[in-house]
Amino acid sequence: QVQLVESGGGLVQAGGSLRLSCAASGNIFSINTMGWYRQAPGKQRDMVATITSSSSTNYADSVKGRFTISRDNAKNTVYLQMNSLKPEDTAAYYCNVRLLRGAPLRDQEYWGQGTQVTVSV
Repeated sequence: QVQLVESGGGLVQAGGSLRLSCAASGNIFSINTMGWYRQAPGKQRDMVATITSSSSTNYADSVKGRFTISRDNAKNTVYLQMNSLKPEDTAAYYCNVRLLRGAPLRDQEYWGQGTQVTVSV
């Protein structure tokens, strides 16, 4: 099995910063794309940022210039540095990982349990 363990959420004032981490463990052959998604109450889950195995990144327009996604392949970990946080960034943040595992190898997708980010005015 594969486990994703997220950390780093919390309560912060507007303008502050947080750093989220998500570590993948288990029987993994290789990890392809890693990313962060968020879901506010009553809304759909939206992409925040993704990073490929070659470190190509993609960001939602609403976070460009404020958030930075990165990964440590040796640790199977993805990070999301969030700066200049705004109240509208308040949401549950979910880690997403696409990887290869199994015999024969298959592309599989996993989600973290979610970590709450709350930005106060």
